[in-house]
Amino acid sequence: MKARFIALITGAVLGSSVLSAQSNDCATMAALAYDDAKAKNYDAAYEPLMKVREECPKYSLATFQYGERALNYKIENAEGAEKEQFIEELISLWEERLELFPNKTSKGKIYSDIAQLRFDNKIGTTEELYKAFDKVYIEDRENFTSPKGLYAYFQLMVDMQDAGERELQDVFDNYDKVMQKIEEEENDAAEKLAPLLKKQEDGEDLTAKEKKQISNAEINLNNYNSVKNALNAKLGARADCDNLIPLYKKDFDAKKSDVDWLQNANARLSAKDCTEDPLFFQVSEALHQLEPSASSAYSLGQLAEADGDRTKALGYYNEAAELEEDPNDKARIYYRIASNYKERGSFSQARNYYRRAIDAKPSLGNAYLQISNMIAQSANDCGDNTFNKRAVYWLAADYAARAARVDPSIASNANQTATAYRGRAPQKSDVFQLGKSTGEAINIGCWIGETVRIPQM
Repeated sequence: MKARFIALITGAVLGSSVLSAQSNDCATMAALAYDDAKAKNYDAAYEPLMKVREECPKYSLATFQYGERALNYKIENAEGAEKEQFIEELISLWEERLELFPNKTSKGKIYSDIAQLRFDNKIGTTEELYKAFDKVYIEDRENFTSPKGLYAYFQLMVDMQDAGERELQDVFDNYDKVMQKIEEEENDAAEKLAPLLKKQEDGEDLTAKEKKQISNAEINLNNYNSVKNALNAKLGARADCDNLIPLYKKDFDAKKSDVDWLQNANARLSAKDCTEDPLFFQVSEALHQLEPSASSAYSLGQLAEADGDRTKALGYYNEAAELEEDPNDKARIYYRIASNYKERGSFSQARNYYRRAIDAKPSLGNAYLQISNMIAQSANDCGDNTFNKRAVYWLAADYAARAARVDPSIASNANQTATAYRGRAPQKSDVFQLGKSTGEAINIGCWIGETVRIPQM
């Protein structure tokens, strides 16, 4: 018994020694490999990194991070079969990282990177590449945020439709999915940006971290705006009324009791202003009878507006806004209501609805720009002296500048507007002559009812 106990203790000690030796070997191998990778000497680092990955896969996430850099270097400097071999090795490394370090790895990013790598290097059929991106969307939509990946996802669907492998409706469905995801990301970026811009506008100091957050948010907004433009260009003539009306007209009799089909047709026809054809009224009326909804109420509002009945139209639009759950569509409805009030000179009501539109969609720069224009139009009515009347333009310029920051698609026009309004506002000499100072608050009356501070000049 004593001899058996001693043997067990000896075995445990030896086992521990072996594990310790293995651990030391992994640490030594990894240190050498990591040093070369840190120095960006990827040719030297490549084989040691792959050895650490093979013999000590769970040693450290850094093995996979440095391994990715080394393989990207190899891919950039290889051609033909050798390049494809490195591509497959990188994909294998990503998949292994996801398996071994799931809590420190985004499934969506890994799947998106794999799909993008194959897409960029034309590895696989169009169908296979599409399914790779579709896998990202289905399994981890939240982390499918790559602008390039989202565009490729749609482009592949268009390519398949061009080849006769998909229907036009499939293209529309994919476009809606991708556009909705992009708008969600835009809204997220704009929502994070808004309080930082307000802090900046109020003259408060920003931390280095906050400045970086502003920069990142604006880069993201620009990237997503570029993708949206590319998507619309790619959709092109496929989405015009000449294609939409025959597409939906041929199926209307068979589908007029299908709520899902009616909602899809109604949304597409409405978005493209295909409202003059009798089909639009037929679809809208059928949908509202079967299931009153935001889209059907909005469409009936459009029809009432086209008939010149603005009051009836506003009633339908308000009903649509109350029923609508999608924030982007809710913002579109509120924006239309606001524009109706603006055209009638009801600026206070218009601003209320533009603000509701912004609440629903923080990246809606046009709403800020419309408020800016209404404020500027009211400069002579909303100040109690010449200086304060001109000070209204500072506020108008602030709204225009914010429009440019949250919505890159209108940045050029919005920035020009802001510059023009600043030119009408009091200048440095005016501030000096009246004994006023930077940061001093000016209260603006009438419907505006806001405060603007004298800016640094």
